[in-house]
Amino acid sequence: MAKQLWFYTGSQDLYGPETLQQVDEQSKVVVQQLVAGLEAPVELVFRGVIKNPDAIRRAMKDATSSDDCVGVITWMHTFSPAKMWIAGLEALGKPLLHLHTQAGQSLPWSTIDMDFMNLNQAAHGDREYAHIVSRINVPRKIVVGHPTDPQVHERLNAWAYATFGWDTSQHLKLARFGDNMRYVAVTDGDKVSAQMQFGMSIESLGVNTLIAGVEQVSDAEAEALTTEYEDRYDVVPDLRKGGVRHDSLVYGAKIEIALRSILTAGGFTAFTSNFEDLGTLRQLPGLAVQRLMADGYGFAGEGDWKTAATVRIMKSMTPAGGGTSFMEDYTYHFGPGTPKILGAHMLEVCPTITDAKPRIEIHPLGIGGKEDPVRMVFTAKPAAGRVVCITDIGDRFRIISNEVKIVAPNEDLPKLPVARAVWEPEPSLVTSAEAWMLAGGSHHTALTNAVSLETIEDFSRMAKVEHVIIDADTTIRQFRKELQWSAAYYRLAERL
Repeated sequence: MAKQLWFYTGSQDLYGPETLQQVDEQSKVVVQQLVAGLEAPVELVFRGVIKNPDAIRRAMKDATSSDDCVGVITWMHTFSPAKMWIAGLEALGKPLLHLHTQAGQSLPWSTIDMDFMNLNQAAHGDREYAHIVSRINVPRKIVVGHPTDPQVHERLNAWAYATFGWDTSQHLKLARFGDNMRYVAVTDGDKVSAQMQFGMSIESLGVNTLIAGVEQVSDAEAEALTTEYEDRYDVVPDLRKGGVRHDSLVYGAKIEIALRSILTAGGFTAFTSNFEDLGTLRQLPGLAVQRLMADGYGFAGEGDWKTAATVRIMKSMTPAGGGTSFMEDYTYHFGPGTPKILGAHMLEVCPTITDAKPRIEIHPLGIGGKEDPVRMVFTAKPAAGRVVCITDIGDRFRIISNEVKIVAPNEDLPKLPVARAVWEPEPSLVTSAEAWMLAGGSHHTALTNAVSLETIEDFSRMAKVEHVIIDADTTIRQFRKELQWSAAYYRLAERL
């Protein structure tokens, strides 16, 4: 069943049955107009006109307790005295969008009378309602405009995708095979606070769990999966059936089958691994991780649970056809030409960010002390995008995003046997890198070519988490001030 957004219209009994019937009918038309522009895979459901405190409180509690509902949209078609909404808003535990609109796009200048004015009062009805939402300090998004306006549709869609992210975060279970890479700071963090802030549950699984799972996979099961590999990807001859290194591909398939089984059985939608903690695994999971990410799982290396969760949340907010992947800022091109970043990881980059047919290859891995791992090799397709991380800065979490332009490499990369992406960060490499480091960002990120900045902003607001943006308008002088202001705000808010 598709997730739902519940739409409520506010009014009051003062207006009488005839006017309220018109409110109901016009509300249904507004919902239909919104549905016409809704691209997110969610059902928009009109839940009726609510007119008194008890009905409002019940409606908000129903939305909060529903597993199907991921967000609530409200509109005050007429004047709905806002004290009626206090109990309901205080009970609401789902994301809120306040639609400030009206049934008619244009005023009927030559015929307008007081009957029309009595029916169409959103201009001041919504302002009354917005006052109490602000006073209670309920996080919300306000969208202004007629429901046929493409800009309204665009902003509604951005928020709808964000509700998926918030719903995903609230139910996210993440499995950590092994712990963090030793002595690394930014990939660690407060898991209890993360669960309180985002809802996510971070659980440790010994690498022996994965090892035992791999040992239980039969050769026949793994061979069947290698057939799929050969059908879907460009597999190098040495790895194909009959090739001298086919056994390595079979073992990679066993890792994938075991991982899927463990994650499915445990209800996990994100996971991490650590090249320092592989036990008797023969190779670092590479191909398996890439395929699982392509199916929507979140992942990050070296025990980095925050980035794995970020990737999973971002994937749930990714429109169909878009790509989101685990990524790492690896090395720089300072010139000649436009400075840019080469992003990659040891193996684990998601193929949803490319439009080329991935090539499955096998190469040595200089760290970990294991057999050569199999992996997909490709280059990310050019696109506008952003890199995002969640970082723990001690007293709170911070979301950092940087607008980027994913570009083709300056030259071919024939000796780089890993999946990769090249991007030009806004406003420049020098400024973006300095700003990112000032904000305490991770070297691990989620790279997306599809999740909009507005969606990330909406998600941050739902999570009540600071979001700092590095874009074309960023200057270091102003960015420093924003970080200082944010620190003061969040420390003050914590005391209130």
